[in-house]
Amino acid sequence: MASDLELAVQRAQLASEVAHWRAAAHSLGDLESLAAPAAWSSLERYLDRHVRIQLTGIASAMAREGDQLASAVAGIGSQAEIDRLRERALAFRRRYTQAETVIDFYAEAVNTRTTPRLGRLLRGLDSIAVDSLDAFLKPLGIDSPPVLTYLDKGLGASILRAGVRLWDSGALSPAAAIKITRHNLLRPTSLTHETFHQVAHLTGFNQELRLALYRTLHPHSVAAAEAWRQWANELAADVGAFVLLGYGPVPALADVVDGTTRQVFSMPFGDPHPFAWLRVMFNTELCRSWFGSGPWDRLRAVWIARHPLELAPTGPRRVAEESLPHLGDLVALCTRTPMHAFGGRSLSQLCDPRRVRADQLRALADRAGDSLYTSTYLQRHESLRILAYNTFEAAVTPDRAPQLATQLEGWLERLGGEPLAAVA
Repeated sequence: MASDLELAVQRAQLASEVAHWRAAAHSLGDLESLAAPAAWSSLERYLDRHVRIQLTGIASAMAREGDQLASAVAGIGSQAEIDRLRERALAFRRRYTQAETVIDFYAEAVNTRTTPRLGRLLRGLDSIAVDSLDAFLKPLGIDSPPVLTYLDKGLGASILRAGVRLWDSGALSPAAAIKITRHNLLRPTSLTHETFHQVAHLTGFNQELRLALYRTLHPHSVAAAEAWRQWANELAADVGAFVLLGYGPVPALADVVDGTTRQVFSMPFGDPHPFAWLRVMFNTELCRSWFGSGPWDRLRAVWIARHPLELAPTGPRRVAEESLPHLGDLVALCTRTPMHAFGGRSLSQLCDPRRVRADQLRALADRAGDSLYTSTYLQRHESLRILAYNTFEAAVTPDRAPQLATQLEGWLERLGGEPLAAVA
């Protein structure tokens, strides 16, 4: 049994440890020290308010827990109480690090907007992201969550969905935080892939598609059925990007997932993405199914020549060979089949991909003329088709790509200078 002196020493040490983590928890609420004021001010007002409220709430909850723990430590007198409170202190430290990670993540995302130009570009992408969410969610009567785009390195984009439970405290992510890669800042088609992850989550499309893919392929190939069921979430996002932007996302995707032949046929266990070769085949099939012949045929032929299927390892080759005859069925399932997730409508009935067919996009550009990238009306009502036109033309006329990138940059900056009417 510990002596009074030993208990006093343990209590003092525990009090010191708790005081440290309590002070750290109180400092979490100082958001201005984590991201520059100029970066916070670059956010749309509604987004700034929403993110601040959520993050401040997380910090306040941690600070209250630290206060309660410090009070409890001050009143302990037995070894059992010290042991019990030490467990609480360790749990508090663990929750603090979780809270710190979340707050730092959003603060760093906000902090990518420190320069005025980049702030305007990312605000423009915020606006497009909201438009892409609204295209699917408004007809279903679902409110679009706030979106915070941020710039980061790497090849691929990503999303931390809004409303996801962050850890066992019950805190929810305050906004859909979407990473835009630096190399694709002026070819941001991946933005719509990421926003559709949010749509599929909110509507339950992922679960419905997973089962439908398995049922469609199982009579033909158990191996293919199992693989496509595993890939449902990423397949859904690819399809969502296609119906919004048409061909533009496809060459951008192919650029990102390309590599050596060994790499494009790599099929790691548990990977939620279709392996690169088959993913490109599916995306070009989307275009062929809805648009007929076009530049996607050339992309498909180049990939087949660059990465011959006979060079694939046995497992991926088998899945590819048993999937290729049914890609048209998979496209029909994803885009033309009514889904409970969409209120009994098909995805193409919510958002018709024929609106982003090449002739429709060029007709829009011809009608708009010089106002395509300057009209406030078109910014509000045709932002997705303007992005679709620009990225399509950059893909099929690479000699014009620098000019198109400059036009897109100016347009995004103007778009970022306007308030988000959809959510203001």
